[in-house]
Amino acid sequence: MPQPTPLYERPLELLQHLIRFDTTNPPGNERPCIEYIAGLLKEAGIPTTLVARRPDRPNLIARIPGRGQAPPLLLYGHVDVVTTANQQWTYPPFEGRIADGYLWGRGALDMKGPLTVLLAAFLKLKALGIVPPGDVLFAAVADEEAGDEYGVRYLVAEHPGLFEGVRYAFGEFGGFNMSMAGKRIYPIMVAEKQICWMKAVFRGQGGHASMPVRGQAMAKLGRALTALDRRPLPVHITPAVKMMFSALASALGGVNGAVIRLLLNPLLTDSILTLLGSRGALFANLFHNTVSPTMLQASEKLNVIPSEVTLGMDGRMLPGMSPETMLKEVRARIGRWAEIEILRSDPGPAAPDMGLFPALGGVLNELDPGGTAIPFVLGAVTDARFLSKLGIQTYGFTPLKLPEDFNFLSSVHGADERIPVDALDFGVEAVFRALQRFG
Repeated sequence: MPQPTPLYERPLELLQHLIRFDTTNPPGNERPCIEYIAGLLKEAGIPTTLVARRPDRPNLIARIPGRGQAPPLLLYGHVDVVTTANQQWTYPPFEGRIADGYLWGRGALDMKGPLTVLLAAFLKLKALGIVPPGDVLFAAVADEEAGDEYGVRYLVAEHPGLFEGVRYAFGEFGGFNMSMAGKRIYPIMVAEKQICWMKAVFRGQGGHASMPVRGQAMAKLGRALTALDRRPLPVHITPAVKMMFSALASALGGVNGAVIRLLLNPLLTDSILTLLGSRGALFANLFHNTVSPTMLQASEKLNVIPSEVTLGMDGRMLPGMSPETMLKEVRARIGRWAEIEILRSDPGPAAPDMGLFPALGGVLNELDPGGTAIPFVLGAVTDARFLSKLGIQTYGFTPLKLPEDFNFLSSVHGADERIPVDALDFGVEAVFRALQRFG
C-alpha cells in the first residue's frame, strides 16, 4: 500500500488548514490554530512548548538540535490575521477555496502562507534526519496585528531565555519576486520603519454653534491637516535605505539604474520620486519620516463648538532615527497651531547585520539564476523590532515564486487575499536549503 505524501511536500494543503482557523485579531483566538501546529510537530517527533500570557492566546516554540557549529537560527511567524469586515470577497475568507489557480483566504499572504513555508521546511529538515549547523527554532506566535501584548513583544520582555544565543531569524516579509524594468528582483527585508505615535491638541474659544467662532480650534486643525498634506517631511538617506537602492540600481543597470541611484541625492530625491510615478509612490516613505492623521476627538454634541480638539497621528520613523527628530519635524510643520506629544515609540537599530544575507541571496540565485536578491527596507513594522532588542537580526525570508503581474504588497490585508497555488514549493525549497548552510 503506497505511503501518503509527507505533509511538508503538500504545503498548499497545510495552508488550507491554517486559513480555516478564524484568527481575526481582535479577538485573536489563536489557540486552536496553535494547537493544530503543535499536533503536527508532535507527530513529527519534535517537542514543543506553549507559552502564554493569556490561555486563549498562546505562542508555540519548537527546536531541532544542531551540530553546535553555528548560533541557533529562529524561524517565526504569526497566526493572527486582520479583519475582513466590510470587505466584499469572491469566496468566503476562511474557506480556503482553490480556484482560478489561486488559494483564496485571509492570511494567504499575511502571514499564514509565509508561515507555511517556514513550517514545511522545518518539518522536512526533521523528516530527512538532517542535522543543521546550529539549533533551529520554530515559533508560531499570536497578536502581531493588534499591539503584540500577547505575542513576540511579551516573549521578549518576559521570556528572553527562549531565544538565548540566537543571532539571525527568518520572518516576514521578503524573498518573493518582483518585476522591475524587465528584471526579476527578490527583496529580502533587512530593516523596517518604526512606530512613533503622536497626538496634537488644538485649543481655542468654544461656544454655541449658532454663534460661529472664527480661527479657533477647528480652524487650527484644518490648517494643520493642510500643512501635513501639502508636502512630505524632510528627506533622509539612511544607511539601510542607501544600501537597498544602491543594490537595486546595480541590479537594474543602464538608464533605469542611473535614475534609481539619483534617489540617493537628497537634493533630487523628491523630484525623482515624482518622475517615477506610481513606482516612486511605493518608495517615497523610505526617504521620509511619515505622519498620517488617523483619529479625531472634538465636540460630543453637534451644537457645541469645541474648545479643544485632539488629533491622533500614526508616525513612522526611518531605521535609526530618534523620536526626538520625528517630534522636531512635526512641530516645525504644525507646532504653531498645536501642542504635540509622543504617545509611543519603538526605535530600532540604525543599520542591519548583513552577515547571512550573501547565503540567502545565493540560495535564491540557485533556484532562479535570472533573479537578483537585494536588501529591502519595509515601510511598515513587524515583530522584528522586538527581537532586535535581543540583538537578533531578522531577515524577511519567506520566498514565494509569483507571476509577474501579481502585486504582493497591494494584496495584503485587502479583500480577495490569495496566493498562487504553485508559489509555496519554491519557498519551502529555498528555506530548506538555507537551513542546511546558515553556519
